[in-house]
Parts: sequence; structure tokens; C-alpha cells
Amino acid sequence: MEKRWVLREIPDETSISRLIQQLNISKTLATILAQRGVDTYDKAKSFFRPSLDELHDPFLMKDMDHAIKRLNFAIRNKEKILIYGDYDVDGTTSVALVYGFLKKYYDNLDFYIPDRNKEGYGVSDLAVQWAAENNFKLIITLDCGIKANHQISKGKKQGIDFIVCDHHTPDENLPEAIAVLDPKRNDCPYPFKELAGCGVGFKLLQAYCINNDISLNPLFRNLDLVCISIASDLVPIVGENRILAYYGLKVLNKKPRPGLKALIDISGYRRKIDISGIVFGLAPRINAAGRIKHAIDSVKLLLASNEDEAQKFAHQLNLHNTNRKDFDMNITREALEMIDNSETLKVSKSTVLYKSDWHKGVIGIVASRCIEKYYRPTIILTKSNGKATGSARSVNGFDLYEALVKCSDLLDKFGGHKYAAGLTLPIENIDAFKSKFEEVVSSMITPSQLIPQINIDINLDFKDIGNKLYLIISRLAPFGPGNMQPVFVSSNVKSDKSARLLKDQHLKMFVSQKGFTKKNEAIGFRMAEFFDRISKEEYFDMAYTIEEAEYRGNKYLQLVVKDIRFAH
Repeated sequence: MEKRWVLREIPDETSISRLIQQLNISKTLATILAQRGVDTYDKAKSFFRPSLDELHDPFLMKDMDHAIKRLNFAIRNKEKILIYGDYDVDGTTSVALVYGFLKKYYDNLDFYIPDRNKEGYGVSDLAVQWAAENNFKLIITLDCGIKANHQISKGKKQGIDFIVCDHHTPDENLPEAIAVLDPKRNDCPYPFKELAGCGVGFKLLQAYCINNDISLNPLFRNLDLVCISIASDLVPIVGENRILAYYGLKVLNKKPRPGLKALIDISGYRRKIDISGIVFGLAPRINAAGRIKHAIDSVKLLLASNEDEAQKFAHQLNLHNTNRKDFDMNITREALEMIDNSETLKVSKSTVLYKSDWHKGVIGIVASRCIEKYYRPTIILTKSNGKATGSARSVNGFDLYEALVKCSDLLDKFGGHKYAAGLTLPIENIDAFKSKFEEVVSSMITPSQLIPQINIDINLDFKDIGNKLYLIISRLAPFGPGNMQPVFVSSNVKSDKSARLLKDQHLKMFVSQKGFTKKNEAIGFRMAEFFDRISKEEYFDMAYTIEEAEYRGNKYLQLVVKDIRFAH
């Protein structure tokens, strides 16, 4: 698939020169920092040495004072409290964080995760009824609730109060909760808007500690959960998220809780855990329980207090993940065949597919897989409880949520954000929705948004690649949205005769650059398409990241290829 190479804007020379002088670094590194808005010594100090002291006052969040007042009242009066969270990684980590922390100070509470197939996303009628029957007086929702107006009103009539902790885009009318904590509220003055759901739960606990003169140190030991939610929910790793992720990784690597240690061991991850390790190693396994069976297993894993219990749940989650892969592979094949066999779908600006027997737990993954081949906003629908329910995924720069707003007359409900959403609609509306969604996307999307984009930080000569450059680049971590791993481009590159394919799909080679004698080892995952021309020692331009690899205990630098362009 063709990709657009977009070279980031080079900052002004004054900023770069100042950083070179103040930090005693190369022009390459000074440029990369300035591109990230780190253009003074003080900003660099804060960037390289994030401090928990820089976390914002949680009481800046709208309704936080009401939330703490109600929580204190519930504890003081020994009311039953229910911690309610979604079934994905953000939701389950949120529940494990808030339930696990409050349990140390208060005993009369329980947690609830909805069943994906029976109840669907968010606060369900079934859950509210169960809470009323079991005499809960306060429900704290995590990573959901911002659109649960009906359910919260129903609970209120049965004597249940709600504290909503969410990070999704709210509707114009907020639910009738005692407190609605969501930085994305138009009237919320909280200075950082991109917290994950678990991050909002963390701010609630931070406020609780401050209000009740409890040390924050025990809370900070739970930042491993917050970090996992940040990585898994793909929120920008900037500002407060960067601080939380930075210290969460420290906890995860130094003293992981039993459940996460068991999960790390069973995933076979031997390196230091980073954001990528969470996204590809831990998150799929935590997610798998809610996709295949019930996410309560994920919460139990995260709350496990001993090694035996942790191992039991880790094995369960790993088995769920193996089953998930089978569903994922088969449904993806079917979905791509549906597109390939339709002349209309092949040239559309969007993809909307429906099949009644597709597994509800993996349709979000299938949507992402389809985008890998057909790069455009994609919705995968299946049948659940007599309705069509689906997961939507977007492409870089396109506001999927806004597109769904314009189709809302055909939907029963929907929620999410710019790049990912869930939706439910009557089955008889599917064809009309397909047409309208295609019409809306066609009117909103730009031609460039339909081509995958590689953001390139800077041109680099091979002579400048070395351990010193890598060590400083690695200190820019944690990497993720808003602070991606630097991507370089080098021109007039060619491989020697050692180029080969691993498993018939991964390109492995030693590359050199015209004018320089130095060779670098490089790998291009799923880049077999380039092998024939590279084997003929043709020159090409190469976009890549610089990473550390290890083989039999020996560490070495490796260029990870993002794309290749031949001269003609």
C-alpha cells in the first residue's frame, strides 16, 4: 500500500541553537526535541525528568468536590458502593484500581463488569436492576456512563446515586448523576483533556486521599494499572499522561503486581516492558477475557494477591487470547473477501460490513485489520440481542465520532471518540446506514486522509547512527500518540547480497548509504514485496526507527524499516 511521507516542520534555528548550547547535544537531537515543543532548558528538564509533583490538582475537575462529598458520605454511613467498569482494558484496569484501592479503607463495596454479549457497552438496565435488588446506594462508573442518561435516571428513582468517571465525548445533556467527572465536558476547567478512563478514576482517588489526609504513595504504587490503560486506549502520551505512564512503567518493571508478573511471564516477554510491550503483549490478553468469555477474569487477575491465584487467571486469559486469534483470523478473512468481491465496496470511501454470526468480541480488531488493507473509516457489525451492534475505527485525521453524529437518526445509540466508537442500530436500518455513512464520509474526508501517513522527523546520514544517538532517543520515551518514536529517513541506501526473507514475509538485510562505508542491520516486517528489487542492489530511500535488538545475550542497534521508496 502506498504511503505518504510527511516531513515534520523544522523549528527555527534560534530554538535549535539554544538547545544545542544549553543541553550540549547534537543538532539532530535538538531538532527532534524542538519538534515536540521542548524548546527551552526548563521544558527539557521537565520532559526528561517527569515529576509526580507536576500532576494537576484533581479538584480542578468539574464536580470533583461533589464526588468526594458523596463518597465520604457513603463511607461514613456504611452504604454499599458498586464500582462499575467497561469490559475492555481501560475499564478493567479502572475497576481494579478504584476497587482495589478503596477496599483497603472500606469493606462494604463490590465491583461489576457488564457481559459484552448480554448487556453490551456501558451502564446496562440489567446492572442497575441488580444493584437495586442488592441494596447498593452509590455506583461509581469508570470508562463509561457519560451517555447513560436513561439508566442513571432509572437508578435514581430506585434510590441509587451515581458518580460518573468517563473520558468519552459527552452529549449536550449530561446524566443526572451526583457528579460527572469528564475532562471533555465543555464546562470543565481541568487543564488536561486527554486522560484515559482509568486516569479519571485515578484523579478521583487522588482527590479522596488529599481530602482525607491519606498519603499518596500507596496510590502511586497503582500507576502500573493507569499506565496499561494509557497504552491500551491509545490516548496521547503527553502532559499528565506522560507523567503517569513514566512512573507506571517504573512500577511495572521494578515490582509488578502478581497478576501482571504472571501475564508478563506467560506472554514470553523477556525485555524491559515499554508501551509497545503493553500494547502487543499484555493488553490483548487482558482484553481477551471480555471478548471471548467475561472480563471479570481480567479484574480478578489484576487484583490477585498471590502467585498461585495469578498464575491460574493468567493461564485463563492466555487461553482466551488464543481463541480470540482464531476468531479474529477467520472473520478478517471473511470481511476482506466481502470487500474484494464487491466492485462498489472496493472503491468506496468507507467500509460498513454486517454478518449476523460474527463474534461480537473481535469485531473491533477486524475493523482495524480491514483498515490495514483498505485504508478508510471502517465499521464491522454483527447481530446481538436482536440488534446490529458494531465497532468503528477511523484513519489518521478523520473524526469518526462526528460522522456518526450525522448518522444518529438511524442509530439507537453510539459512543466513543475521534478514532474509535461503538454503535447499535435496528437491523432493518443497516442498508440505509451504509448509504448515509458513505455519503457523510465522502463529504468530510480529504484525499490525503485516505492514504496512510508516515511522519518523518528528520533526514539522517548513516555516519550519525550510533549508541550515543540511540541512548538519548530512548530517553524520549515513553513513546505513543503525541510523542511517537522518532522516524528518520536516509537517501541512496542499498542492501548487500545478504538480503533474505524470514518466514517468507519479513525482510532482513544489511544496508549501506552512498558515500559512507558503515553498514547497519535492518529489518522490515511484512515487507516481502520489496525483496526482488532490493536483491538486485538497487538504491532506495528508507524511512526507519532505531531500536535495540538482542540475540543470545548480545545487544546491538537495528534499523526497523517503516517504508521504502525506489528512485523510479
